[in-house]
Amino acid sequence: MKALAVILEKPRHIVLGEVELTPPAPADVVVDIAFSGISTGTERLLWSGRMPHFPGMGYPLVPGYESVGRVVEAGTESGRREGDFVFVPGARCYGDVRGLFGGAASRVVVPGSRVTPVPESLGDRASLLALAATAYHARQGSAAEGGDLIIGHGVLGRLLARLSVLAGGPPPVVWETNPRRAVGAVGYDVVDPSQDERGNYRTIYDVSGDPTILDRVIPRLTRGGEVVLAGFYEGQLAFTFPPAFMREARIRVAAEWRETDLEAVRSLVEAGALSLDGLITHREAAVTAPDAYRTAFEDPSCLKMILDWSARS
Repeated sequence: MKALAVILEKPRHIVLGEVELTPPAPADVVVDIAFSGISTGTERLLWSGRMPHFPGMGYPLVPGYESVGRVVEAGTESGRREGDFVFVPGARCYGDVRGLFGGAASRVVVPGSRVTPVPESLGDRASLLALAATAYHARQGSAAEGGDLIIGHGVLGRLLARLSVLAGGPPPVVWETNPRRAVGAVGYDVVDPSQDERGNYRTIYDVSGDPTILDRVIPRLTRGGEVVLAGFYEGQLAFTFPPAFMREARIRVAAEWRETDLEAVRSLVEAGALSLDGLITHREAAVTAPDAYRTAFEDPSCLKMILDWSARS
């Protein structure tokens, strides 16, 4: 069984090529991918060659962890049915080509336990569930009171803000330096950090991935406040101790989302409480993947790029 896949052969060199898929086992499903999203965080680091080394890292690789599609074959032990429309958080089914994270392909073989049925009415917006789950996970364990500050008004920052508004209490403030990204807020304010003099935030979420962010945001905390690192950072993070000491600051790393986070946001979306509208700004046919990736990484007007895999060879 073969598929077309986005292959990052080496930094800054993406091709669309044919790959041989691992034969499915009884616990697996075969999914024809309809749409996959391009991450401007981890995938940008993989594309640029700046991704810090971690287990499984290496080229060539198939990226992508924001895919949705239809189950076309369901193993007897998979727990899924043919015809299910499912969210796929990635796959490792490409033989010698690494699946990191492996969702950007026309067809994947993946354990049935890894896919999540989603309403087909969501269409390509279902690919945003990974970022919604990331935002939800970042908020778990934070102080229940309001006073949030969010650094960055990309898709993840917007989802964090929407979840904060949904939770009630004072609306969050979002810092954004790019005027083209400052639009689209509903129920909260987006400001340039130079225009914000506040210094009593209880929780500050950073989704910028800027390794120098701590010295800029720690002085904005109230005593006992918390900085949540919800981005992915290519460099070492450090901070000046006295401001953190005076505020008794806490720093928390929000790791990868879990299945419970995905189930929670899926329920919020299905109930109409959490909107995924207005976040996808660009859509391209998968055959144009090399150009689409460059647009996603280099065009500041692109919040989220979706690859459409409907035109299959």
